[in-house]
Amino acid sequence: MRITDLLDVRSISLNAAPADKSQTLDAAVSLMTRSGKINDEEAYRKQVYAREEESTTGIGEGIAIPHGKCDAVEKPGLAAMVIPGGVDFDSLDGEPVTLLFLIAAPNTEDNVHLDVLSKLSMMLMDEDFTKSLRAAKTPEEFLAIIDQADEEKKSVDERLADMGEAEADQFKILAVTSCPTGIAHTYMAAEGIEKAAKAKNCFVKIETRGSGGAKNVLTDQEIQDADCIIVAADAQVPMDRFDGKKVIQRQVSDGINKADELVELAMSGNVPIYHSGNASASSQSQNKAGGSVGHKIYTQLMNGVSHMLPFVVGGGILIAIAFLIDGLMVDMNALDVAERANFGTITPAAAMFKQIGDVAFGFMLPVLAGFIAMAIGDRPALALGFVGGMMAHSGTSGFLGALVVGFAAGYIILGLRKVCEKLPEALEKIAPVLIYPVVGILLMGLLMLFVVEPIMGGINTALNNGLTSMGNSSKIILGLILGGMMAIDMGGPFNKAAYVFGTAAIAAGNYDIMAAVMVGGMVPPCAIALATLLFKDRFTKEERESGPTNFIMGLAFITEGAIPFAAADPFHVLPACIIGSGLAGAMSMAFGCTLMAPHGGIFVVPVMGNAVQYVIALVVGTVVSAVLLGVLKRKKA
Repeated sequence: MRITDLLDVRSISLNAAPADKSQTLDAAVSLMTRSGKINDEEAYRKQVYAREEESTTGIGEGIAIPHGKCDAVEKPGLAAMVIPGGVDFDSLDGEPVTLLFLIAAPNTEDNVHLDVLSKLSMMLMDEDFTKSLRAAKTPEEFLAIIDQADEEKKSVDERLADMGEAEADQFKILAVTSCPTGIAHTYMAAEGIEKAAKAKNCFVKIETRGSGGAKNVLTDQEIQDADCIIVAADAQVPMDRFDGKKVIQRQVSDGINKADELVELAMSGNVPIYHSGNASASSQSQNKAGGSVGHKIYTQLMNGVSHMLPFVVGGGILIAIAFLIDGLMVDMNALDVAERANFGTITPAAAMFKQIGDVAFGFMLPVLAGFIAMAIGDRPALALGFVGGMMAHSGTSGFLGALVVGFAAGYIILGLRKVCEKLPEALEKIAPVLIYPVVGILLMGLLMLFVVEPIMGGINTALNNGLTSMGNSSKIILGLILGGMMAIDMGGPFNKAAYVFGTAAIAAGNYDIMAAVMVGGMVPPCAIALATLLFKDRFTKEERESGPTNFIMGLAFITEGAIPFAAADPFHVLPACIIGSGLAGAMSMAFGCTLMAPHGGIFVVPVMGNAVQYVIALVVGTVVSAVLLGVLKRKKA
């Protein structure tokens, strides 16, 4: 495949005059649409803008390479614009953009086009080439210039692999480049570092980690022989292999615009020694210079959520199956109060599914805390997060406690790392295998025992006392509060306080409170599932794929299915869910619905009082929350 195979004359504009960056991107997207490679212009436009929000694609020297990779792209393609008057594009060097290439990449495993796009990216580093493109009079001439350069230039992989052998006295530099999408910046940074290193008569080898995977991978022997290693990356890079070597860690744009500076720094020798486990800068969230604190927290949180999700989905669905089996096989009216409390484990088949599901669910909070911690403090923080998350699971702090200890664990390791830097070298080397786990786990345990758990336990006590005191007041208000509480933290102290209050009411022969509690807990996952179907542009691809499983969890009264969505966007998801859950709880009370089983969701409808009205309350609460999610959440590509 050649570059011109991706570029259509219909998608080339040689006299563009956009007023600003937004008009530039919109015009480029329209050009791409003309080529017939896009089936949904708006979806593709959103992806292009989303990529631009991560960091500008105005790389300097008057060049911009915006790009988007999504399902809206049917075939890989390019669009090109020459902007004679220039346009402000928030470029890294502050200069106006006069030459722009827009890249469209399909969201498929077939990445043959990426080699072509990466070659174009490297060609754009040639000033003579870009000058001739700007001077082209017709689209056909524009294509001819590209085709000739394509013919003369080697492929990216060929160029980077053909670095020859290092001479005995040559300074040896290794580099790794990677950007979030791995389409353009990865290879332009490689080109920049290569040119800068050769200008200083340095031997250089560069590993590129693009969408097509790692290419030109550095060997153990090469790493051992290297004088310095440059990591120019905004995405995850394996760093353990560089333990004990001098490593420069920068954002990928520095590889494009500050390559000379990076090479000079490498040759100066004034570079810190990298120690395995000190890889915070190698993570996407920490590597992106200029990224906001909120963005860093978000990416750390999402590392925990993404690892937690399989446990929530797998365990939750198995528990739902257990409730279904008992709901079909057992006559709840024939059971006494004590037996009803065992719903989900009454029949042997149900008990089996429930046991397996509970084990999977039990990993949820430790995994959440552990991988949040790992995103901050790398592998040494993982153990601390697991321990703190397990203590939150077995204690009273629940989901909120796991969030707190996840971040605390990461920063405990960062603090210990600072302390250990002052130790003698012999002791510093054993820190990752001795000091970090022993001292770190001790500090985490003390934090949980004396800070997190007491505070959350106090909150639970206060909540239970408050609920008990208002039990004889307005039933509708009580249902509103209890239903809303079920959605505040979805398995945490507020949720558990309301649930315990409901189960205590059953024991006392008061069955309307448990009905309000359960419907409040069913709304959040059901609402999220519905919202992912109705408002697809408010959710990521991963969220849209996992969203419908929340119908099963919600109908089975497994509120925790909503946790990954709430954790990813708490300020929009939680208010929407709380309002819908509170409304459903109030309606349940107003309808006089009753429930004698402490769990089971829709599978215990046959034993409910006023079951039809109960379902109505559930539907209304779900719809209200789903609509609010569509209104409150921001659009995503």
